[in-house]
Amino acid sequence: MAAAGFAAVALFSGFDNLFLLAGVPGLGFFLPRFILKRMIKDRQHRIRIGLPDALDLTVICVEAGLALDQALMRVGQDLHHAHSDLSDEFHLVNLEMRAGKPRAEALRNLVDRTGVDDIRSLVGTLIQTDRFGTSVAQALRVHSDSLRTERRQRAEEQAAKTTIKMVPPLVIFVLPSIIFVTIGPAIIELIRQLGPVSGGR
Repeated sequence: MAAAGFAAVALFSGFDNLFLLAGVPGLGFFLPRFILKRMIKDRQHRIRIGLPDALDLTVICVEAGLALDQALMRVGQDLHHAHSDLSDEFHLVNLEMRAGKPRAEALRNLVDRTGVDDIRSLVGTLIQTDRFGTSVAQALRVHSDSLRTERRQRAEEQAAKTTIKMVPPLVIFVLPSIIFVTIGPAIIELIRQLGPVSGGR
């Protein structure tokens, strides 16, 4: 995009405008990175939102008698329409395990692909459960409850931040209007009263 921007500037405006020759390629260089980071954050947010529901379904599947691999595959199929990103990640995990990778390595690859802290803590819980032979369903249930608590705390934190975020729009847009409405008539009346006096002088 930087090369395309430089070519477009050179084609349409020539080499006379140095500001365009430097600015448009610079914008073309940094814009894809910005867009990509925004897309990554949106995808991570969608995965983070769908993870508690996926854990609840996984607990149900494990308690119904399915193994963890089969439970992940079934949950990935059931969440295809509601949380497609998380469903695709579970599908990739199953494909890697079918290809012969150990479960721990496939789960660590899931963490590397997503970059979500909740996924990292879930994978750590699953690896420890598999290593020590504890109950998978109980570990998943406890982890799901903790994720829901963390999500509620994030929502409360975002709600608390809205008060601070509302201050600049209020100061910039609302406060001048209030000042103009309240003080404006008095200033107009003052000008009307002082006008003849100053004119007479």
